[in-house]
Amino acid sequence: MKTLSIAALSLLAGAAAAQPANTAALKYPDKPVRLVVPLAAGGGMDTVTRAVASPLAERLAQTVVVDNRPGGGGAIGAEITKDAPKDGHTLLMGSATFTIHPLLYPARYSPVRDYATITQVTRQPYVLMVHPSVPAKTVRELVAHLKANPDKFQYASSGQGSLIHLSTELFKVRTGTQMVHVPYKGMGAAYTDMLSGRIQTSFPSIISVLPHLKTGKLRAIAVSSAQRAATLPEIPTVQESGVPDFDVSNWYGLFAPAGTPRAVIDRVHREVSEILKTPDMLKRMAADGSEPVGSTPAGFAAHVKAEIARWSEVIKKSNIKAD
Repeated sequence: MKTLSIAALSLLAGAAAAQPANTAALKYPDKPVRLVVPLAAGGGMDTVTRAVASPLAERLAQTVVVDNRPGGGGAIGAEITKDAPKDGHTLLMGSATFTIHPLLYPARYSPVRDYATITQVTRQPYVLMVHPSVPAKTVRELVAHLKANPDKFQYASSGQGSLIHLSTELFKVRTGTQMVHVPYKGMGAAYTDMLSGRIQTSFPSIISVLPHLKTGKLRAIAVSSAQRAATLPEIPTVQESGVPDFDVSNWYGLFAPAGTPRAVIDRVHREVSEILKTPDMLKRMAADGSEPVGSTPAGFAAHVKAEIARWSEVIKKSNIKAD
């Protein structure tokens, strides 16, 4: 009998090890898929997730159940997904908060170590706005006004450590300006004070502030993303207004537990990216103030790492502490 070479034995061993993963991928999905939303039902993430879940169920020929698990700033849903079987039947819809939370609070999960990235589903640009009483209509004018009135300017956020909070702190870092942070439990309460002029500025989502921009009760200065927003095409970006390295958007994206077979990851990515191109989905996204993305797993992984690096820098330079 011929003796197999070491190289041949290694190849056989590798093929044997890969067989269970490949078999699982071929069967996928062989039971309902749970799509964990780490926030309560009815919000923006829940709306986008359900819009994706229905056509995804048709494409997978399997039930897709949206499972809302709010609590812990999104940590409860994240931990449920991390601890789930690594077979693609439990997925997580994460957001920018998913990467920020472990930077400020003790967490049982690491966005990089414990998850496989599937695809970034959406991005939602923010808009730098001011009360009409502020004598600034451009970023340059606003920066000049802030420097002439240090610590006399207040900005609202939806809470300590929120993306609105960190976005405004990033603006301060990049422009060398000062503003006083006034955190609220949500932007609904913040708008009351912004509309009255007690709070002069904020970086809210476009969809939430748009009604006030249309009535002229608040004024848009610039959008936070690198490209102009489709909803406000006439408003320049912060970057094109002279502030370097400023590209901020809230986002939603799909994750699976680390170790999920690559073939399963690729299947879900392929189906979701096709869903995001459909006219119905484009219409739904526009109504929510979102823009579809559909990035590759590798592209989304790079985005997550860049987000962590950026917000780590801001938290350190601005000395932000958990509340």
